Amino acid sequence: MSNIKKTKLSTHTDKRESPDTLHFESRLVPDLIEKAALKFPSLNAIQFFGFSMTYQRLWEDVRQFARSLHGLGVKEKDRVVLFLPNCPHFIVSYYAALYAGAIVVPTNPLYSAKELEFQINDSGATTLVTLDILFPQVQKVLSETRLRRIIVGKIQDYLPKLKKFIYPILAQKGTYKTDFGKRKDLFVFQKLLKSKFSSFVSTSAKCHDTAILQYTGGTTGIAKGAMLSHYNIMANNMQMRQWYAGIREGEEICISVLPFFHSYGSSVAMNFPLSVGATLLIFPQFKAKDILKAIANCRATLLPGIPSIYSVLNSCKDIKKYDVSSINYCLSGAAPLPDIVLEEFEKKTGGMILEGYGLSEASPVTHANPMEGKRKVGSIGLPLLHTECRIVDIETGEELPAGQQGELCIKGPQIMCGYWQNDDETEQVLREGWLYTGDIARMDEDGYYYIVERKKDMIISEGFNIYPREVEEFLLNHPSISDAAVIGVPDKLRGERVLAHVVLKEGQKTTSEEIIKYCKNNLVKYKVPRRVIFKDEIPTNIAGKKLRRLLREDVTGEND
Repeated sequence: MSNIKKTKLSTHTDKRESPDTLHFESRLVPDLIEKAALKFPSLNAIQFFGFSMTYQRLWEDVRQFARSLHGLGVKEKDRVVLFLPNCPHFIVSYYAALYAGAIVVPTNPLYSAKELEFQINDSGATTLVTLDILFPQVQKVLSETRLRRIIVGKIQDYLPKLKKFIYPILAQKGTYKTDFGKRKDLFVFQKLLKSKFSSFVSTSAKCHDTAILQYTGGTTGIAKGAMLSHYNIMANNMQMRQWYAGIREGEEICISVLPFFHSYGSSVAMNFPLSVGATLLIFPQFKAKDILKAIANCRATLLPGIPSIYSVLNSCKDIKKYDVSSINYCLSGAAPLPDIVLEEFEKKTGGMILEGYGLSEASPVTHANPMEGKRKVGSIGLPLLHTECRIVDIETGEELPAGQQGELCIKGPQIMCGYWQNDDETEQVLREGWLYTGDIARMDEDGYYYIVERKKDMIISEGFNIYPREVEEFLLNHPSISDAAVIGVPDKLRGERVLAHVVLKEGQKTTSEEIIKYCKNNLVKYKVPRRVIFKDEIPTNIAGKKLRRLLREDVTGEND
């Protein structure tokens, strides 16, 4: 496969050749696969540990699984939980459930039993798709849910013949044995793909019907199900295809390691590459050497990621052993991308990282740096086409001019319909069509946006606004600190005081007094941490966002 010519970044904004107006069609999400299958039937859609599946085969499996769901009694608007890692089962189940008119509930396969139970019950799901290795977790919650159908697949369902034989031995199959004989609510994934259910009548679902219940990361509280319609998801897909105009249909090879259950992963590592006829190299988990080997052997051209992925690849000692020059474009989101990580990665690979921004409530992408034209390091870029933005004062709601910091508000076709069965929370974030993101941001004179901090994470001390990210980035300059998270804790005199959690580099030693002194010598007084807590690691969600909420709860517990 020939490489895409890498784009030189100019120092000015070029006029884009792509249209400046999009006509959003009334299409359903499975149309992405159908259209790609018609255009690229013999092209590989998926590669998974040596197993390959063409677009035609994928579309056939999607339709057959949809018929099976319908035959099992899954009705339109029923919720179907996908308790799966990145694997072909996820992709087939995702599009099949939507094709059958159901609502998909993507769920983190690393969830505890309590977290899984909450999401099943909150969504009101009656059907769940999982793997045999995850079934023990499902068993723990069955009696507390209304699940009627549990469909269980095996990794070896989609493996080459030799690996299909070897895998059960390596995985110690007996540990994950599922007893189908005693339960009438258990069904085998592979058998459903071969079943002879009657022909399936196409769904009557409309484009504005809910397609996905995308549960938020819960960084600031209990997770909520963002209702994303077919229209939301398809509009956002069209926006990305217009924005990333350098992507060539039928010629891209994408590293799909971002988790599909997450809105960012399903959008940029699954829906988007499939919509342009790319081949997805699917990985259930991130291992640096596996990714580097895949790039070198398969000549991958796209790498959607999060900052921690690029950081780990940078630090991999073996990166020089692999030819990673085929990588052209890397998309970064979900968390702030440090400048040093971007610069080092681009130097080592020759690829180009384009930082963007989005959130579950926006399907999820709203901003990105352009492939052609001016890229600003540290910025989330410009709003996608048909996306309106404004910065408002967090107290008065008044719109602010360029350069001033306030809450980022967004309006566009990708904005969710609301939170599932939660009108109060919906009314707080959706006002007159505007999504109040809860992120503090600013816009520069060229219209580029910068995320400063989460509104709920902002610290107010002695009447001053303190942004944890600013203090954290300063702490990371300390020679002994590898990671840091800053929170505000109540203080009778100051309102709040700054508390820092730090992780030391391996083999490094220092004291809280030394770190505080370091801050006093370099920061204004009210930004200096009053206390430093040493941690083995900073808690983060699957997307790499720091869970400051958990740190605040720990401190509250200490004071109780």
